[in-house]
Amino acid sequence: MLVVETIAKIRRAYFQDKKSIKQICRELRVSRNTVRKVIRSGATELTYERTIQPLPKIGPWKDMLDEMLAVNARKPKRERLTRIRIFEELRARGYDGGYDAVRRYAASWSKEEEVESAAVYVPLSFDPGGSLPVRLEP
Repeated sequence: MLVVETIAKIRRAYFQDKKSIKQICRELRVSRNTVRKVIRSGATELTYERTIQPLPKIGPWKDMLDEMLAVNARKPKRERLTRIRIFEELRARGYDGGYDAVRRYAASWSKEEEVESAAVYVPLSFDPGGSLPVRLEP
């Protein structure tokens, strides 16, 4: 993974010092593709985000996990299970995958199931002069 300093060194070497890509690769010990990517992009940090997260071990357990998450969401906030507790309960039932897969799946499930709270508007109407909290008597 490239850090910001390395990206700055690559850009400085290419644009200011007019070094070739091959020479930059040798000096900084990075691949040509990486140097090209840094030069072509304007980003200061290169990141990779997966579009689809494969969940092979959790596949057969999705139905049970969905049910557990739905039941958990209906409980009062103080009685809800944490994700680690849900993972431990799945382990007790025979799940042999990792906690991180359960955590990621639960996070995506809660994003999908999130219900927006209704915006409530209460109109405030008062009688003229009747809503003052200050007494005007001496």
